[in-house]
Amino acid sequence: MSVLAVLRRVRAYGGHFLLLAVLALVTALLVTGMPRIADRLSGQGLREQLADVPGPRRDLLYTRPAQPQPTPGVAATQRATLDSLAGQMPAPVREVVGERWYVADTEFGRLTGPELTSDKGLIDLSLRTMTGLRESATLVDGRWPGEGADRAAPVETVLAEPVARQLGLRAGSRLHLALLAPDRREYAATTVAVVGLFRPVDAEGGAWDALPSALRLTPPVGDGQPFQMVGLTDDAGFDDRAAAGWAVGFSWRYRMDPERLTPGRLDAVVDGIAQLDRERPAGLLLAQGADIPLRQYADSLAAARTLLTVIAAGVLATLAGLTVLAARLAVRRRRDEYLLLRARGGSTTTVVRRGLAESLLVVPVAAVAGWLLGGLLPADPLGAGTPDAASQLTVAAAVLATLALPMAVLTGQRGGGGRRDLLRARGGAGRLTVEVTVVGLAALAAFLLRRRGLALGDEVDPLLVSVPVLLAIAAALLALRAYPWPLRLLSRLAARARGAVAFLGTARAGRAGVAGPLVVVVLAIATAAFCGVVAVGIEDGRDRAVAQTVPADALVSGDRFAPDTATALAGLPGIRAVTPVLATPGQRLYADSDGSPGGAGEAYVLLVEPAGFAEAARRSGLDLAVPAALRAGGDVATALPALVSPDFAAALADAQLADGAGRRPGWVDVQGNRLPFRVAGTAEEFPLIPAGTGRFLVLPWPGLPANAPHPLAPTGFLLAAGDATVDPAALGRVAEEGQARYQTSGAVTGGKRPLPPQVTTWAAERERLGGSGVNGLLVFGFATGAAGGGVLGLLALAFAVLAGARGRAQVLSRLRTMGLSRRQWRGLLLVELAPLVVVSVLTGAVVGALLPVLLNPVLGLSAFTGGAPVTVRFEPGLVAGVLGLALLALAFAVAVEAVNNRRMRLGEVLRLGEES
Repeated sequence: MSVLAVLRRVRAYGGHFLLLAVLALVTALLVTGMPRIADRLSGQGLREQLADVPGPRRDLLYTRPAQPQPTPGVAATQRATLDSLAGQMPAPVREVVGERWYVADTEFGRLTGPELTSDKGLIDLSLRTMTGLRESATLVDGRWPGEGADRAAPVETVLAEPVARQLGLRAGSRLHLALLAPDRREYAATTVAVVGLFRPVDAEGGAWDALPSALRLTPPVGDGQPFQMVGLTDDAGFDDRAAAGWAVGFSWRYRMDPERLTPGRLDAVVDGIAQLDRERPAGLLLAQGADIPLRQYADSLAAARTLLTVIAAGVLATLAGLTVLAARLAVRRRRDEYLLLRARGGSTTTVVRRGLAESLLVVPVAAVAGWLLGGLLPADPLGAGTPDAASQLTVAAAVLATLALPMAVLTGQRGGGGRRDLLRARGGAGRLTVEVTVVGLAALAAFLLRRRGLALGDEVDPLLVSVPVLLAIAAALLALRAYPWPLRLLSRLAARARGAVAFLGTARAGRAGVAGPLVVVVLAIATAAFCGVVAVGIEDGRDRAVAQTVPADALVSGDRFAPDTATALAGLPGIRAVTPVLATPGQRLYADSDGSPGGAGEAYVLLVEPAGFAEAARRSGLDLAVPAALRAGGDVATALPALVSPDFAAALADAQLADGAGRRPGWVDVQGNRLPFRVAGTAEEFPLIPAGTGRFLVLPWPGLPANAPHPLAPTGFLLAAGDATVDPAALGRVAEEGQARYQTSGAVTGGKRPLPPQVTTWAAERERLGGSGVNGLLVFGFATGAAGGGVLGLLALAFAVLAGARGRAQVLSRLRTMGLSRRQWRGLLLVELAPLVVVSVLTGAVVGALLPVLLNPVLGLSAFTGGAPVTVRFEPGLVAGVLGLALLALAFAVAVEAVNNRRMRLGEVLRLGEES
């Protein structure tokens, strides 16, 4: 066989080889390009999620507690520890550390001076020396400490411009600083010279994250307490105070840079952080919070990769099936050529060699082109490019695609002519054995996967990958066996009716032999349906997770609020409903109103107004049902109905308290009020209860007397805005005013200054949960699976139509000569093709919808919903989508048949393709 002869045959059958080449190219492109895009999206998601974490939570902070260290040059000595600690870190951690800072602080001393008049309150000052000061700040007046020809004082300092302006200080101010003994006597005093004022280059930069802040005055923690401020000095001024016996503390901070982190290093970095905690130097404390978001992302990434693997397996299996169908179609159209070659003395090996030579000339070139195109797709800039596993899989896919045509040539030599549309003449014991084996293997694999669970690790789980494919194939085989029987019954009924279209169409549809194409169609549609069902389940799970945290349009939470705060919030524009809530964690249970120990431990206590709670949720468009036990209300004179967690209910039962009848109620202290309660119901969770809280108690808001000594003060509010837009700034301002009114009202005022109220909107929380982390990777996987499954399913339907096109063309050509009209011809096509399309699409949709139910326990989908379980169900939109896809597929199948018939010219088919 010469290359020119092979080229001539490839050119003569260019359409078939073009189809094989396109399938090989697409397969190589997906195998090569999908891992690159997935790696880029996962790396981008990791860096974005870590960048959203506040800077201090990304810090590795070593501290040495404050103590006297009168060693000469202590500031410079401890500064050198910044490099030594970094050198001791594990390599994966050291490589992702970006900025780092050294900070040394003295204890606070009382600051006095001519500018610090009594109306400004008491002022305490701590002296600090740090790295990166001159790069992180700009002088607006004066000079830096230590830059003058002579020192203005033993301690020279620079202050932040807002702090100095607030206190009336300026460059050149001279102050008195001393430590105070318990009897208010001063000692270890010194003179402090303010030599300059500075303004930070970036007030949000990590250099200014040390506490207390050097950029602002720290308010007093109570009445009669001083303001606290930080002055920046040089090593000489710091060493002067250390030598005088002042207690000094040190900290070394290393901030992880998101741009240096890749998913491939994630596990090593988490392990390295754990090693840091185990091997920290003696005398140092380590504080870090970076491992929590990293572990959360690692869990969600593992689940996303598992899900993406399942989707990729479905798409690649569909492509493999299409390649086999394309090879079989090419061999079927060239059957006469191969039979003539055998009749002239050619052996089976000769025929197979001919097919292999033609395939080698086309498929490997297309696979290489797909591999090159896949390599051009954007990858993670910090990653390693195309993984080795993807390259190996590309080679394997190219080899299998190359062998598809010669294998089809080999199997196509069996049998001869005859009517291949008679289902009973096909198959037999061999086919039945194969089908029973596939169905049994699919059931066994699904059972083993449910029993075993997901195999954790970086390698692909073969069982998890094979189960969806096997189940889709098994369902297709069962559908192929089942659907001809109702068609034959319809054919018998149609035979008694007038007209031949329905009878002929159902009779031919019942005898159609389309086993291969039907299996591929079911596999493709199942992949698309799986993606749609899982995507809807994840979105629904995220909605429910956010509703547990913010069960209304907005949640205002903080310290105690004045009673009139609810009215003030309700008066804001757009607010439709406001209801108070009161949350008190860690409340102890009592056995009676006198405070006798109850023996049931502590619980998280939440008070809500049941009717207002339900109304706020309803007006916010959330489907949250308040249990009837809480809606019934209660009387503090008897016992309030309580909704409790199962764990706390068991503890109450052991303590023989709060039984449903209320004979011996339990008692809980809420803001000084002893409230009796009885268990009216149990629940695993309740909105506003923090996730992971195993012991909680939900009570309806009690009606206390007007003259109660301790009126209940809400700690938060739920607000509904309907279609209006919530203004978090306005809510925060009104809530802060209400919090301030509570602090300044009553017989006792003052105390610890509360933190500003926090406003959380449902929309913002939903966007945070669904717009970060691996969400980009999920969207890519679902889009690829849904679009790829739909397109490939239509292509497989085209193969199913073309597989029987010759026989249908002959029948139609005969019927046309017998007077069949064009309208009847189209009706016959619809009746014959509709069962195939409907059965394949519906079977694939049902399999795709059931796969998430089967695989949900092993896919770890709760990693995408903040821990909320993902429930899979048929949504009306999905049902409409399946029906629309079926109609589209039927129209596509009819269009393919019509185009093919016009190309074949029915009269010539009857004359030249006659087969009895």
